[in-house]
Amino acid sequence: MTLKKTNLTEQKSDSAHPITKLRELNKPKERSEQRLDSLVRRLRAGDHTAAAELVDIYYKQIYLFMRRLGHDRQVSEDLTQESFLNAWHHIGQLRDGKALNGWLYRIAGNVSKLYWRRHKHKKPATLENFDVPDSKKAGLDTVEHNEQLEQLENAVARLPVKLRQTIVLHYMQQLTIAEAADTAGIRDGTFKSRLNRALTTLRKQVI
Repeated sequence: MTLKKTNLTEQKSDSAHPITKLRELNKPKERSEQRLDSLVRRLRAGDHTAAAELVDIYYKQIYLFMRRLGHDRQVSEDLTQESFLNAWHHIGQLRDGKALNGWLYRIAGNVSKLYWRRHKHKKPATLENFDVPDSKKAGLDTVEHNEQLEQLENAVARLPVKLRQTIVLHYMQQLTIAEAADTAGIRDGTFKSRLNRALTTLRKQVI
């Protein structure tokens, strides 16, 4: 099964490997399901304070998501705002706190896709001088690790769009396979296949 193949691929990654470290660096803060359920109830009730709280929790994640999909800073800011506006207008579709993460990323992913359709000839922005979490806070205070992460980020930027998207969604944005596949608009099996191809390509370049 493809799922087993994906798990094996990930298990083979040494904890010190830059791909694994990239996932650790981008690990979001955990929030209780109860708190998210409460937030969703308030959102569905039209609570503007809850809308502000949603932006406060997810703004940085969605902005980084846009940057990693190849949008420049200004466009990423605009698309992030558009994503939250769309989320507010379609808040009735949201079921509970458990679905919030995937639901919001699906909206953001669609906003990004629409942008690229309108700007077919525009080249994706590079990840040069890209804002990433402080490596020292994660214990990566050596020049070697920093160089590996920079090499990895550059390698991710060179991946074909569909393969790049799998790394961004699963490793950088920390979405589950199901959430990431839903965001990409493809089946789980297709997503896993692309993810394995992306990982194989990256390992050849960063090892």
